[in-house]
Amino acid sequence: MTQDTDAQGLDLTAYLRRGDRIVFGQACGEPTTLVEALIAQGAQIGDLHAFIATSFSGLLTPETATSFVLSSMGAIGTLRGMSKAGALQIIPCHVSQVGPLISAGLIGCDAALIQVSPADAAGNHSCGLISDYVRAAASKARVVIAEVNEQVPFTPGETIPAAAIDVAVRVSRSPVEVQQAVISATDETIAAHAARYIGDGAVIQTGVGAVPDAILRLLADRRDLGVHSGMLGDGLVDLTEKGVITNARKEIDTGVSINGALIGTRRLYDWAHRNPAIRMTPTSYTHDAAVLARLSRLVTINTALEVDLTGQVNAEQSGAAYLGGTGGQVDFVRAGSRSPGGCSIIAMSATAKAGSINKIVPALSGPVTTARSEVDIIVTEFGAAELRGQTLDERTRRLVAIAHPNFREALDRAAFEIRQRGY
Repeated sequence: MTQDTDAQGLDLTAYLRRGDRIVFGQACGEPTTLVEALIAQGAQIGDLHAFIATSFSGLLTPETATSFVLSSMGAIGTLRGMSKAGALQIIPCHVSQVGPLISAGLIGCDAALIQVSPADAAGNHSCGLISDYVRAAASKARVVIAEVNEQVPFTPGETIPAAAIDVAVRVSRSPVEVQQAVISATDETIAAHAARYIGDGAVIQTGVGAVPDAILRLLADRRDLGVHSGMLGDGLVDLTEKGVITNARKEIDTGVSINGALIGTRRLYDWAHRNPAIRMTPTSYTHDAAVLARLSRLVTINTALEVDLTGQVNAEQSGAAYLGGTGGQVDFVRAGSRSPGGCSIIAMSATAKAGSINKIVPALSGPVTTARSEVDIIVTEFGAAELRGQTLDERTRRLVAIAHPNFREALDRAAFEIRQRGY
């Protein structure tokens, strides 16, 4: 039977054991009340480990997360500060693997600390803003502690029955919000090159951030766009209200935007509340190869820290600093490039740190996130390099052409040397 309490009465020592492995809900579904409680009470329990895929709350810092060891699939959002401080353990995996790894016990889950909406008349709680691995964690955990937040929308899709919750912590507080990014002139130029690949009836997968937001703003004249994505922000609302996103031409889930994570502001959350135009699903559906293969005109949009001259993509690490993550990139790159009438785009600026660092490089400084054999189109503010089906020599030529002009001569020399010794 579910125990009810409020935030002031929550005593985690009554439910957690020394050595427990904890899984948090992530992103805007992070249960901030429960995270705060663990920060305050974790030392009394001892030897705790916790996993969270991404965090935007700002609660988890090297100064606060000292009573448990924190791990993640990447340094995304405010976890980047944890990574830079050496306080974050990285588990290299795709976001689509997190749920299965929890179910298999490879990511330990003795306790699931999640955020849900208030229950409906049938006693089911919506997963609210995050549905990706929440059910997997709730099914695996010895104890499920749910932050039942009055301000979390009841979104169609994944639900958790009240009977599956051991402790319900009743709160009413604003969920984590992520404001839309400031869009620069460079972002707008990148977006213009990418948007020309998105035609009427296309099905979009994208993330959140300046370039995705800029791309979505350029699609107001399209017709019958669809959505099948791992995450979406406020731009989804804009295009749906304008009648651009209808999902009318999708072969599956016709009329419905499929999504796994809502990452945005109150405007997005209010729009999603009991809205039949959206369905929140786990990664076993959003990222599944068999599901994605049923969609034609699928255009996937992802980003990178750097790309080498053969098309290999690094979206994780710059030198010694782990700054990103694999996320869902590989799943969606493969799906978009194989979709009839679709494509896969890696969109990024050509340089970093005010133009001092080149992001199209002779050799990657970090791991290969996406293999060159999977990569389709690379876009920078200087154009688009279509790589699929091209020789290594031609790939190099096309990538140099979309690098910053200040680096092209050096890249040409490097390309010559690479050809001489073999790719």
